[in-house]
Amino acid sequence: MNLFDLKGRTALVTGASSGLGRHFAGVLSQAGADVVVAARRMDRLETLAEEISKHGGRALPVAMDVTSDDSVSGAFAEIKEALGRPCDIIISNSGLSREAWFREQSEADWNTVIDTNLTGVWRVGKHGTNAMIDAGVKGSIVNIASITAHRPQFMTTAYCVSKAGVDHLTRHMALENARYGIRVNAISPGYYKTEINDEYLESDAGEAMRKRIPMRRFGEYRELDGALLLLSSDAGSFMTGSTVVVDGGHMLIPL
Repeated sequence: MNLFDLKGRTALVTGASSGLGRHFAGVLSQAGADVVVAARRMDRLETLAEEISKHGGRALPVAMDVTSDDSVSGAFAEIKEALGRPCDIIISNSGLSREAWFREQSEADWNTVIDTNLTGVWRVGKHGTNAMIDAGVKGSIVNIASITAHRPQFMTTAYCVSKAGVDHLTRHMALENARYGIRVNAISPGYYKTEINDEYLESDAGEAMRKRIPMRRFGEYRELDGALLLLSSDAGSFMTGSTVVVDGGHMLIPL
């Protein structure tokens, strides 16, 4: 028996137009799930859906702006109309950052980060759980947090605070939805090169940080696959409210 098999399930991935979200969509498809790829950039989603189809999978691209409740609600309605059922796996991955020193951060940038990274996860979780409960579907939600939820970092106050919020929001979602058979967990990645951080990781400061990581390197996307499949599948059927850290030992760095 393959505990990680996702055949017969449908997974929604937000922030799927690039980076980790794009990778997650491919991994879930390879595990047997039909995937719904959501983001603002429809051209990229359509390209991704075509690629998944070429590899024998099925993908539905759906426009979704997680900073708009109307957009999130409309996307879930579109999914229901297209598939006739709600997604039973949701990977809430949308995120961005605006670097600035704490005392210099504009309120507009603060609000953009919090609204996307934290409130966006809340919006997707709210509409996603309601869709599952209304249809009597049990499922799994995986929120993508970060190790910066647990340790501060210079010039990323809004990002770190938003991810700390995601970490705690995950526990609240897990507590209130367990009775409906909906599990909610989080993954806290360490440092992986993405569109958000690639410039920093390639800098002298990034290189200095890499040398402090116990495994002496940054992560590769594929190294998140195990945690993703564990939390999405029956392999993690008794896990809820957990945060799985995948960081090469970064959190072990002594103070």
